[in-house]
Amino acid sequence: MAELLYTENLCRRFGGVMATNKVCFSVNDHGLTSIIGPNGAGKTTFINIVTGKIPASSGKIFFKGNDITNKPTHDLVKMGICRTFQINSIFEDLSVFENLRIAKQAKNGGSLRIFSSKQSLRTVTEETWELLEHLGLKDLAIRPAKNLAYGDQRVLEVAIAMAGNPKILFLDEPTAGMSPTETKHISKLIKELSKKICVVLVEHDMDMIMSISDKITVLQYGSTIAEGTPEEIRNNQQVREAYLGKEE
Repeated sequence: MAELLYTENLCRRFGGVMATNKVCFSVNDHGLTSIIGPNGAGKTTFINIVTGKIPASSGKIFFKGNDITNKPTHDLVKMGICRTFQINSIFEDLSVFENLRIAKQAKNGGSLRIFSSKQSLRTVTEETWELLEHLGLKDLAIRPAKNLAYGDQRVLEVAIAMAGNPKILFLDEPTAGMSPTETKHISKLIKELSKKICVVLVEHDMDMIMSISDKITVLQYGSTIAEGTPEEIRNNQQVREAYLGKEE
């Protein structure tokens, strides 16, 4: 199976600190890959580089065989590389439907002009309702986003990212601050999405990671120390030491 996205020796320096150190990472066109590691391991820095938020100091990123290193985020979104953030990024005063419709319209037409064609608006509206139904938000469509439960706000953020028709979706700690029930709900949603597109998950909830991941990459001090299935990672001595420290 051809690799959808891969990196070659990706590095990022902040002054004298190597936050990402020669990371080689690859994913295919669907499935769920999780990136884990202790605090400060470089997980968020890595996805910030890949999604165009910050530039790489050295190394390369390839998507569908093309070099996309240091391309701006808006170009990457057009290619189908989308992400969510640790902090909600929604329009709180707009309804759930309007949040999603704006994202859809921006993707389909690249314009929010008032005088867009009726057919274009009809298509956007239909696609918005389809996505709301698919992600279980249809009954909340007219509710202001700020009045949603926290878990539903995070689902809405995933929906906004999905409005861009991504080929690969990066999720940065989507369950942070969630209750166990909310975590279970979004975990199921993420797993379903990964059957159709590539999902890359950065997350601290190890029970969730082990239950839904197809593959896990472990970072420590900016470097990859292990890759494998959940079972392989669970039994990896170097990973245990990274999280728990070496025994005396």
